[in-house]
Amino acid sequence: MEIDGLKRIYFIGIGGIGMSALARFFRERGAAVSGYDRTETALTRKLAEEGMLLHYEDSENMLDPEAELVVYTPAIPTDHKELNWYQNHQYPVYKRSDVLQWITERMFAVTIAGTHGKTTISAMIAHLLRETGYGCNAFLGGIAVNYQTNYWGNDRALAVIEADEYDRSFLKMHPDIALLTAMDADHLDIYGTKAALDDAFNQYTRNIKSHGTLWYKHGLPTGGFAEHVVKKSYSLQNDAASVYAQNIRIKDGGYLFDVQGDDWKIEQVQLNMGGMHNVENGVAALAVAMQLGIDADALRRAVAAFKGVKRRFEYIVKNERNVYIDDYAHHPEELASLIKSARSLFPDRKCVVAFQPHLYSRTRDLADEFAHSLDLADEVILLEIYPAREAPIEGVNAALIASKMGNPNHTILSKEGLVQYARNAKPALLLTAGAGNIDQLVKPIATALMEV
Repeated sequence: MEIDGLKRIYFIGIGGIGMSALARFFRERGAAVSGYDRTETALTRKLAEEGMLLHYEDSENMLDPEAELVVYTPAIPTDHKELNWYQNHQYPVYKRSDVLQWITERMFAVTIAGTHGKTTISAMIAHLLRETGYGCNAFLGGIAVNYQTNYWGNDRALAVIEADEYDRSFLKMHPDIALLTAMDADHLDIYGTKAALDDAFNQYTRNIKSHGTLWYKHGLPTGGFAEHVVKKSYSLQNDAASVYAQNIRIKDGGYLFDVQGDDWKIEQVQLNMGGMHNVENGVAALAVAMQLGIDADALRRAVAAFKGVKRRFEYIVKNERNVYIDDYAHHPEELASLIKSARSLFPDRKCVVAFQPHLYSRTRDLADEFAHSLDLADEVILLEIYPAREAPIEGVNAALIASKMGNPNHTILSKEGLVQYARNAKPALLLTAGAGNIDQLVKPIATALMEV
């Protein structure tokens, strides 16, 4: 479909992080944008402030009958009244992934996929291109703290896009440069088996345009990767990779390190965010930026200015008495990385983790792995599962994870109980993690910690 020149666009599920980026893209290009979402959030309020017309009731009387394009998210149920009205009246109705496909076909596209790390790397690459003046159109799966948005545009016809494996939507994209971070078991409610998930990631690499480049994390199984592209690997410190970090030092809750490429080196890179995994993410982002020919000194300055992504190892409180970090971690590998990183940065503090599991199916499939990761903390607080799109599964709840933990120092609390715990215990190092609505507790918890 030709997307240039569209005047009226309607989004069903406009408040989603990926959908809102597309809504902002079209709004910036002069289109009248409106849409539905189930609940009002801080993000939907921002969209309204930016001139979009939003409502929160599924009603045929509130949709836009003059829409030239209707975009919906796969999270929308099939019995949605507005979606069915548009489909029954033969409107051009497309998924978000279809629109991203059109964008990758029209622009030089850099896409970032993988079961974790993709939001931070996408934001890092987009930030490096923006901060150095190179320019890009950014479609992110999180809010970049530097700019308080998940989208920005530029005259340069280059797009940086987070490629989501949920619902296989990332297989619509045709990038010039593709990056693959991880292939851990996840979304098995969609894929069924780990082998099917692996097949999808392999197909992602085969969709790269001719003469394109694949950057992948060193150690991933490459047997199914595309043959027609240049393949390069990145690593935290493995010198067998095409690019890797050296001389990593902890500094002020962040890191100082060098980055070694095949025929280049950037020394004294300062990353002002926590998490050793974010050093590796920084290596990946710098590899892409260097491939685009951006000046190394300009990139060094841009990395130092990067403030991170909302809910990705985000420092909420950081003082001599309390350190409070909030993170989107919702997979066992992400949880383990979060806990290990926090403990390495603050080794003398008791580490308390409050975790809200996301999805019944993920909890069922990975309960043992979640328990193992959470055992890395000194104390664990579990909230009940955030169901998102799923109906309950008998016997699957927070207690299932708790029953498999080796660390006896754990408890299950309500949201109110967690805030009260923070107020009473005032833990020296507190981590909140999860992809559900635990983020709604961040401000109350921070307030409780700061009370004298």
